[in-house]
Amino acid sequence: MVRSSHIAAAALLAALLGGCGGGAAPLTFDLAALPPAGRPVAAGRSIAVSEPVGIQPFEADRIIVRESGGSLAFLGGGQWADRLPRLIQSRIIQSLENSGRLRSVSRPGDKIVADYQLISEIRAFDVQAATGEAVVDLALKLVADGTGKVIAARIFVARVPVAKIDAGNGARALDQALTTVLADVVRWVNTGR
Repeated sequence: MVRSSHIAAAALLAALLGGCGGGAAPLTFDLAALPPAGRPVAAGRSIAVSEPVGIQPFEADRIIVRESGGSLAFLGGGQWADRLPRLIQSRIIQSLENSGRLRSVSRPGDKIVADYQLISEIRAFDVQAATGEAVVDLALKLVADGTGKVIAARIFVARVPVAKIDAGNGARALDQALTTVLADVVRWVNTGR
């Protein structure tokens, strides 16, 4: 009796676990930061980079497709290595650090005193089915940490053609578009232009 209950429990567990592996695991994609820029320059400012905000679909780790009617859908077969806002925040921080032009770059919770806070919003980070492009659209504000005064604000947009709308091509094109945006953001933060 005990033996048959163990066999039945094992069969039930095997059936439940078998149902979990029915589909292939999605591929996981990362985003790249800009590489180090060479010799560091004398740095004066320190910046805290906030996690970007955005509409709910951008809060996930899924790759998004914007259909021709404007609806948003998740692109099957792929996902980001982390939640998109946290991933973008990490790549902005790494890119600014790699530029070698700032005294320090941190997150607001790091307990590091910063001169400025970089606040951003994800306006688009998706593959647009109608145009066959990957679009990255970020709005950034540089805010004086002591006063809360907006020192500068700018919108950064990059578009990269997508060979085919699937997870691999979409992720690669979005990574290329983000690289373009990151180069502009680093130049803007470091030069004020």
